[in-house]
Amino acid sequence: MTIHWCGTGLSAIPGLRELISEGADVIVWNRSRDKAVAAVGDLTDRIETFDMDAIGAALAPGDVVVSMLPGDFHVALAELAIARGAHFVSSSYIAPEMRALDERAKAAGVTLMNEIGLDPGIDHLLAHKLMDDYRASDAFDPANALHFLSYCGGIPKVPNDFRYKFSWSPLGVLKALRSPSRSLKDGAPFDAARPWDAIGDYEAQLPTPETFQVYPNRDSLPFMAQYGFDPDWNTQTFVRGTLRLQGWSDAWAPVFAEVETLEGPAGDARLKEMSDGFWAEHAYAEGEPDRVVMCVDLRAERDGRTIYHKTHVMDAWGDARGSAMARLVSIPVAMAIRAVQAGDIAPGVHAAPSDPKLYDRFLSRVDDLAQHLGEVDHLA
Repeated sequence: MTIHWCGTGLSAIPGLRELISEGADVIVWNRSRDKAVAAVGDLTDRIETFDMDAIGAALAPGDVVVSMLPGDFHVALAELAIARGAHFVSSSYIAPEMRALDERAKAAGVTLMNEIGLDPGIDHLLAHKLMDDYRASDAFDPANALHFLSYCGGIPKVPNDFRYKFSWSPLGVLKALRSPSRSLKDGAPFDAARPWDAIGDYEAQLPTPETFQVYPNRDSLPFMAQYGFDPDWNTQTFVRGTLRLQGWSDAWAPVFAEVETLEGPAGDARLKEMSDGFWAEHAYAEGEPDRVVMCVDLRAERDGRTIYHKTHVMDAWGDARGSAMARLVSIPVAMAIRAVQAGDIAPGVHAAPSDPKLYDRFLSRVDDLAQHLGEVDHLA
């Protein structure tokens, strides 16, 4: 079973190198062959220029297509995989067009595994573990008022005046600033047109507690079902969001002000210009450590009293192994490939696994990848 790994951006390399080093049958496909050679050419010469027709011709039943390319490529590669009886793995969110391939994938007996990187990915695993713990606890009662928070952010290990650094093109970050979000607040949907409309503070229960700025992103509500929240439960808060260093909103205020004015093709052109400038001014230097912090928190109340409150916290930073972001995105992808090859994931479209045997396996590895991964019981 050959792994067709498409894309060798910065977040793809540790997992790819691990698979090749372990002797997996891997063909690397990249839009720039020279960049792929620079990334993994010391380990393999099976490097090809990315081409859909060539990948289609090379695919065999049981192979795995891995897309670490921009999201526009995922569905086309997944459709190609289905047509050839091959599986598909990506770290990206499941788009509606990907979800629509579920029945076709099941009919073909192939797995389309998504949302198995850092965020989405590790956050899902921690949420499933937390929810299973809550359901098994004496505190569980469908009438409890529930408050769920999941925050993750890539931040500089050594804070700078801009309160942020970019590990890849800033364009995606800037585009996200133009996106609305929906979460659950006080038991009702809460819509924010822009991140700066919903910025708050959150104290992460790290070994040394630390307060970050946080805000909701995307539409959190569909993940309630994914995490096993019953529609009849009294869920008061449900937020999946982004975490930033304290002072981020002040440092970025001029960026927010300009982004809010940008519209149409001229606005897109200005975003690209801003992205290029940020990449030149605020990219990580060679060997400079990045940092990733994640917190997944569940609190249950009964009659106004907290009866369950646990938080999973992760803190990781760049070290001799490379950047924290890269290893926490790509090594779960590599693990998902192995799980798909082993038949551990059923045919169809899936996000990060909710099976305890699988999420414990993944999280055991995450514990090695991060400098800190812990559970805090606030009532202990």
